[in-house]
Amino acid sequence: MPMDVRVGDVLRMKKAHPCGGFTWVVLRSGMDFRLRCERCGREVLVPRVKAEKGIRQILRGPTQTETPGPDEKTSK
Repeated sequence: MPMDVRVGDVLRMKKAHPCGGFTWVVLRSGMDFRLRCERCGREVLVPRVKAEKGIRQILRGPTQTETPGPDEKTSK
């Protein structure tokens, strides 16, 4: 079963990038991940299976606040 990795999450990986960075930002998720190294800015496309094996920790990005729908009334 695939891990729950979302766009905007920060992944701490087991192995360091050649620049020395361990943390990556998820730019795209699907069958593969587009990741950006937080240290050098390099973007890579990694197959999901390979990326999930290397994940040590998932740090969630800022949670989005829910906006009221058209049927919900806002107090003024």
